[in-house]
Amino acid sequence: MELRDVSLDDVDAYVRMRCDPVMMADLGGPLPREGMADKVGRDVRQAAAGLAWIKMIVPDRGRPDVVAGTVTLWSHDTGDGPLSEIGWMVLPEFQGRGLGKRAVRTLLEEAWNQDRWGVVHAFPAVGNAASNGICRSVGFRFRGETDVDFAGRVIRANHWAVDPR
Repeated sequence: MELRDVSLDDVDAYVRMRCDPVMMADLGGPLPREGMADKVGRDVRQAAAGLAWIKMIVPDRGRPDVVAGTVTLWSHDTGDGPLSEIGWMVLPEFQGRGLGKRAVRTLLEEAWNQDRWGVVHAFPAVGNAASNGICRSVGFRFRGETDVDFAGRVIRANHWAVDPR
């Protein structure tokens, strides 16, 4: 497995992840297909500027065109100050292989090696057992349930945090 920066060629992967009812079941339902190319473009610009790490999960280095999902680390203002957040999505045909956990661990290790991002938070939906399991297995500590905004929708999430220090 390797992680590579998002590129303009990743629109189809974004559509498969964000516009699919099954993939988006815990996140308020599928997003509209319109606007995905713009979203990818914004993500490419953010990644190129170093404002966010937006990585595509490539399960086999020998087949760089095959994408299993994404893992992203970014900072945003919460009203109480900046917060670093990590999120991930793994396409159904790649789930259950440990790719999500490996991708999250790899990105966290890179953040800690670069001493960037500080405490990292994750907010998987309360019903997403696999993502909550990843948090637990890579060392996050459970901080409680909370409501979070995802793409203009409020979802009930578990709040996890991990401190590299």
